[in-house]
Amino acid sequence: MSLTKKELEALHYHQFPQPGKIKVVPTKRYATQRDLALAYSPGVATPCLQIEKNPEDAYKYTSKGNLVAVISNGTAVLGLGDIGPLAGKPVMEGKGLLFKIFADIDVFDIEVDTKDVDKFIETVKAIAPTFGGINLEDIKAPEAFEIERRLKEELDIPVMHDDQHGTAIISAAALKNAVELTGKEMAAIRVVVNGAGAAAISCTKLYKALGVLPQNIIMCDSKGVISTKREDLTEQKKEFAVTTDFTTLEEAINEADVFIGLSVAGALTPDMLKTMAPNPIVFAMANPVPEIDYDLAVGTRDDVIMATGRSDYPNQVNNVLGFPFIFRGALDVRATAINEEMKMAAVNALADMAKKNVPEQVNIVYGEKNLQYGREYIIPKPFDPRLIYELPPAIAKAAMDSGVAKAPITNWDAYVHELMERSGAGSKFERMLVSRSRKDPKRVVFPEGEHMNVLKAAQIASDEGIAIPILLGNVELIKALKEEIGFEKEVEIIDPQSDEYTDKVNEYAEKYWKKRQRKGIRLLDAQKHMVTRNYFAAMMVDEGEADAMVSGYSRNYPSTVKPIFETIGKRDEVKRIAAANIMITEKGPLIFTDTTVNIDPDSETLANIAELTSGMAKIFAIEPHIAFLSYTNFGGVPSAGVAKVEKAVEVIKTQRPDLNVDGPIQADFALNHDLLEKEFSFSELCGKETNTFIFPSLDAANISYKMIKELTDATSIGPLLMGLKKPAHVVQLGASVDEIVNIIAVAVIDAQNQ
Repeated sequence: MSLTKKELEALHYHQFPQPGKIKVVPTKRYATQRDLALAYSPGVATPCLQIEKNPEDAYKYTSKGNLVAVISNGTAVLGLGDIGPLAGKPVMEGKGLLFKIFADIDVFDIEVDTKDVDKFIETVKAIAPTFGGINLEDIKAPEAFEIERRLKEELDIPVMHDDQHGTAIISAAALKNAVELTGKEMAAIRVVVNGAGAAAISCTKLYKALGVLPQNIIMCDSKGVISTKREDLTEQKKEFAVTTDFTTLEEAINEADVFIGLSVAGALTPDMLKTMAPNPIVFAMANPVPEIDYDLAVGTRDDVIMATGRSDYPNQVNNVLGFPFIFRGALDVRATAINEEMKMAAVNALADMAKKNVPEQVNIVYGEKNLQYGREYIIPKPFDPRLIYELPPAIAKAAMDSGVAKAPITNWDAYVHELMERSGAGSKFERMLVSRSRKDPKRVVFPEGEHMNVLKAAQIASDEGIAIPILLGNVELIKALKEEIGFEKEVEIIDPQSDEYTDKVNEYAEKYWKKRQRKGIRLLDAQKHMVTRNYFAAMMVDEGEADAMVSGYSRNYPSTVKPIFETIGKRDEVKRIAAANIMITEKGPLIFTDTTVNIDPDSETLANIAELTSGMAKIFAIEPHIAFLSYTNFGGVPSAGVAKVEKAVEVIKTQRPDLNVDGPIQADFALNHDLLEKEFSFSELCGKETNTFIFPSLDAANISYKMIKELTDATSIGPLLMGLKKPAHVVQLGASVDEIVNIIAVAVIDAQNQ
C-alpha cells in the first residue's frame, strides 16, 4: 500500500538529518588529554568512591538528578494498540523531546520486551539507580495499575504513569474552574464518565478528591453503565459500580451536569447533549476526533462549557501542561514519590494560573486579542511561558509539605529564577511564528517557484495554513515539480514571460517607470525589468496583489534586494532601510543588526537601526533590551569608531527614552549579566537579559551571525528587512526548507502587523 504525503513527511522527519528525535550531548569539556583524564580514567574514580560512601552524592556528580526514564512495553501505544516495544520507540522518543523542550529534563527512552508484569517490574527496578524519575508510558490496563502501584511502593524515586495521571490532573484543573464558572458546587454536580480505561479511572479518582461525591458519578464502558448488577467487572471497575437502573449512556446523561469523554469519536450525540442540565460541562477528550465535535456542541447548546484534546479549539486538555513540570518539581527536591498531594498541587496551580492575567506573548502565539478567564479559557495554554516557573514550585512545595522531599528548597526566589533560565525560548519562538501566522495567513509571492526547496517550503506553508502561496515561474515545470513532491493543493502560478501576462507586465512597467523615470529608467528598461520575477513579485506586493514576498534562494543578496528597494521602497518616516537576523539560541532569540544592508552606518543611522529593530522585536513579542556593541566598554578606549557608537547611544536615548539601551559595550559583558553587574553596575542593562545587539558595522554583524550559526546549534531567521512600506524578506542563498518556512512565517506576521 502506497503511503500518503503526510505519512512520507512523518518518515522523512524521523529519518533526517539523522535518525530519531533525541541524542546525548556532553556537558563537560573534552578537548584536551587533561579533560579526558578527568572525565574517565583516572579522574572518574574519585566521584565513584564518593558515591560508594554516600549514594546521595550521585545527585552531585552524575546526571541522575535531571534524568527521567520513559519506559514502555508497547502494549497501548497511542490509538495504535499493542504494536510492541520497538514500534513504540518513536513515541517514547517524542515524549523525551517534550520533557526537554518544556522543562529541560533529559530522557533515556527504554523499551522493555515483555508483557509479563513481574518481569517488567523486575527490569525497571534493576535499572532504576540510573534515573531520578520513572515515567511509565503506553502500558495497557489493567496491568498498568499493578505495575505503577508496585513500582511506587518499591522504588525511592518518583514514578508516574502519565497516561493515567496526566489527563486526570489537567482535566481536574479544567473541571474545577468550569464548575466555578457555572456557579455550581462540586459536591452537588452529577458526572458521567464515558470510558473505563486507565485514564478514565485515574480521572474519576481525582475528581472525587476534588469533592465530587461517589454516588454522583456514573461510569460507562463499551458495554454500558458500570452498575452493581453487572458481573463482568474488573477489580478496578468495581470501585465505580453504582446501584442504578440506568444501563446506557443515553439514559445516564439525562440531567447530568458533566460529561467526561475518554472513549471514542461520536459517543455523545447532540440529542444526548440537549438532555443535560443547564450550563453543561462537556470534556470530549477522545483524540484525534472527540466524542462530539466542538462546533456541533456549541451549536447545540449555547450554555455549554466545552473542552477537547485538540489544539484548534479552546480549552485543550493536553498532558504537556502537566508531566514535564510535575517531574521538574519532583526532581528539584529529590522527591521519593509523586503522591496525591503533589498531583493536587498541580491541579490547583493550573486552575489558579488560568485566573491570572495572560502574558501578551501568549495572546500573540494563539492569535487572541485578550485571553482571559472564562468559558473559553478554563486552563492555561501549552505555550504559556509561566508554566515552567508556576507549576514546579507548587509541586516542590507539596513534596516538602508531604514529607517526600530529600532536598528541600530554601530560597524560592532563586529557584524561580533558575526555572526561568531553564526555559530556552528558541524552539518556542519558532513555534510562536508558525502558530501566529496560522491565525491569519496572507498571500506570499515566491519569485523562485521553480526551485525544489522553495516549492517544498511553499507546500509546507500551504499545508500548515501559514500562508497562501503564489508561485512565479514556468507553469508546466512548476506543475511537474508539484506532482513530484505531492503538492496537491491548487495554488496560483504566474509566468511573467508568458503571453497571458503581457498586459499585466505592461501595467506594472508603466507604474514602475513613473516611480523611477527621474532615476535614469526608461520605459523600455521598465518593461525589461517587469518580465524578471523579482521585479514582478515586488510590484505585486506594492500593488496589493500579494501581501508579502520571499526571495533570495537562488540569487545573490544585492540583486535580490535591488528590485525590492526600487519598487516597494522605505516608509516615509524611516531614514534608512536596515536588516536584522534573529538568532535562535539556547539563551532564546537574539537579534543581530545590521547584518546585510548598511555597510558603515553613521551615528544617526545606528540610532535609526535600533529604533527599527525595537519595533520589529515587539511585533514578535520580544521585549528589546538593546546593547550597542564595540571593542571597548563605555568609551574606555578613545577612537572614531567608539565615538560613533557613543553618539548613537545618545541619539537613541534622546529620541526614544522609553527603550532600554546602553553602550558602547563589549559582547561578552552584554551577554553575561553577572559579569556586567560586577564590573559596571551603573549600566542600564544590569538585571536585564540583553537580546538585541546593534553592531558598529555590517562587517562585524554579518561575520558574527554567520560564525555563531556554523559553530553552534543556533538557527538564523533572516536577514529580515526593516523599514519597507510593505513586507518583503530575503532568504540566504541556498537556504534550507526549514529556514525558508521560518521566513515565510515572519513575512506573514509582518503583513498581519501592517
